[in-house]
Amino acid sequence: MSYLEPSEFVTKMVDSGESKIFMSTKDTLIRAFMAGAILALAAMFAITVATKTGSPLIGALLFPVGFIMLYLMKFDLLTGVFMLVPLAVIDKRPGADMTQLLRNWGLVFLGNLGGALTVAFIMSFVLTFGYSVDPGVIGQKVGHIGEARTLGYKEHGLEGWLTIFMRGMLCNWMVSMGVVAAMISTSATSKIIAMWMPIMLFFFMGFEHSIVNMFLFPFSMIMGGGFTVTDYLLWNELPTALGNLVGGFLFVGLPLYYTHVKTSPERKLG
Repeated sequence: MSYLEPSEFVTKMVDSGESKIFMSTKDTLIRAFMAGAILALAAMFAITVATKTGSPLIGALLFPVGFIMLYLMKFDLLTGVFMLVPLAVIDKRPGADMTQLLRNWGLVFLGNLGGALTVAFIMSFVLTFGYSVDPGVIGQKVGHIGEARTLGYKEHGLEGWLTIFMRGMLCNWMVSMGVVAAMISTSATSKIIAMWMPIMLFFFMGFEHSIVNMFLFPFSMIMGGGFTVTDYLLWNELPTALGNLVGGFLFVGLPLYYTHVKTSPERKLG
């Protein structure tokens, strides 16, 4: 059968978290760099589609293409390892401890950031013919997005910070469901369909994804967005990343692990 039972695919999740801990530094960085770059390109694609068609829904409908490509290539996003790697630690797999977990997260973060910034530079260069002409409506659109999703939150103070944190939680709840959904089947077609739905949901709803933002906000600043690096870090990237961590682990990894791996004995009646 192409469908795996939850007890099988949740064990695969723990195995996957363990494998990421023991992956070499070179492989971890390369896979993370490529994941960040592909997701950045998908975000640029979705924004371009939404702007040219006037339909955010069409942009959201097509954005999952990037996530699917990088997942099928076995590249790693920080949002995914936020959910998977702690499971290996909780399961007490040999060698899986907090030091190794933080090493993996740090390397994936650096790789994702490098990939996202590379695409931000390339796309800004392409849109402006080497920064010699106006970027046009796409560049202006992205510049406004960056301002709204930094300064817009900043205007609301603590409530704004908590709002972006919760949007980050909701985002990685859905993204992690996409990661898990790809493990329930051995068929490539089924994996693609299962991943598509939650990724489309998060993008259309405007939830915050830390790796998408690693591309979007530097690109927005290059395009003339009126906010600073500090604004970006404090009023977007930091609360988004923390929300991504909590959402993926708390709403996906832990519940699945404790109900399908650490199952409780069945009740006895009579």
